[in-house]
Amino acid sequence: MKLTFLGTGTSFGVPVVGCACTVCRSGDPRDKRTRVGAVVQVGHTRLLIDTPPELRLQLIATGIADVDAVLFTHDHADHTHGLDDIRAISVRREGAMPIYGPAETLRTLRTKFPYIFDDAVRPMPGTYKPEGTATALEPGVTARIGDADVTPIEVPHGRWRVFGYRIGALAYVTDAKTIPDAAFALMQGADVLVINALFRTPHPTHLSLGEAVAVARRVGARQTWLTHLTHDNLHATLAAELPPDIQPAFDGLVVEC
Repeated sequence: MKLTFLGTGTSFGVPVVGCACTVCRSGDPRDKRTRVGAVVQVGHTRLLIDTPPELRLQLIATGIADVDAVLFTHDHADHTHGLDDIRAISVRREGAMPIYGPAETLRTLRTKFPYIFDDAVRPMPGTYKPEGTATALEPGVTARIGDADVTPIEVPHGRWRVFGYRIGALAYVTDAKTIPDAAFALMQGADVLVINALFRTPHPTHLSLGEAVAVARRVGARQTWLTHLTHDNLHATLAAELPPDIQPAFDGLVVEC
């Protein structure tokens, strides 16, 4: 199994528009963070987790030309507003792109992007549109998607519900504020953990750095990668501060699971 981080930044991205802080001016490419997304490859199946606004550029940068399905975590703009970019992939497919996620997220996406899901909306001759079919998943219920067994992990994100995903040895959780016991149970035994870590101080909808480290210690994965990072920390400084088994991810990082 192979995990590719497409983006590892917060909803503002890094650099932040109008900011001249040390991180936003950093020459280290690991401090350039686009919005959060990833691709997981299991056997011959590639699963895209979320469609960030920079999706086209992320796929080009990582050399990923095709995916077999999309998994959504939730419907916030930084995780969904690149959905139209699947057009370049769906036009080469036989049939629509399979799209999975929480039921409420899929309902919202049908409202935001009705042309993607409505077969009655046909492009004019010589033009194309992205095409997708939506399937709602349930927490803790494993779905077989191509070569992958995918189990949604429900976590709270303020007032919203987010799905993390357990895919084989990988537990991928972003935008969580806390990790309920039921979620911990689904994460146990993971070899690789991905978890969000926003600020050093508490936040109403995200885990802080200290809280994320505590989650990592409880899960006990061989490797933990922190994502959804802000411009509060230089990558090199944060990496040196953390233990070797808990490290900040960065855009383009590839991890074998």
